[in-house]
Amino acid sequence: MSARADDDTRRDRGAADALGLVVIFPAMLGLALLVLFLGRQVDTRAQVQAAADAAAQAAALSRSPSVAVGAASRAAAAILTDRRACPGPLVGIDAGSWAPGGRVTVTVSCSPSRAGFEPLTPPARTFTATASAEIDPNRAPELP
Repeated sequence: MSARADDDTRRDRGAADALGLVVIFPAMLGLALLVLFLGRQVDTRAQVQAAADAAAQAAALSRSPSVAVGAASRAAAAILTDRRACPGPLVGIDAGSWAPGGRVTVTVSCSPSRAGFEPLTPPARTFTATASAEIDPNRAPELP
């Protein structure tokens, strides 16, 4: 009889293990989605900062404010190539003190895509980074 009682106990634990798996699996899946979502957020923030830095340097190397706007946009677009991380970046440039020795400031904004994370219903977030660069003080002034 003792052997039969042990067999019944083993069967009961097997059913409990299956029930535990059914309960724990969705929680683990949700945790994995949360980790992936937070990773995308961190990656987007880093990409936006890198794009702002590159855009400010590109703008500072330009010969005129009008050329600086295009150079900053191209530099930011070259960094922000992952459309899931940043589907539509906005690039703004402040070249108010455009002269040798002046500063140019670039602001890059981006809202990461929420595609693939619909079960989490994550809130919309916009990441913004600002970077400044000095225009070479020894540069010759712009020619007419």
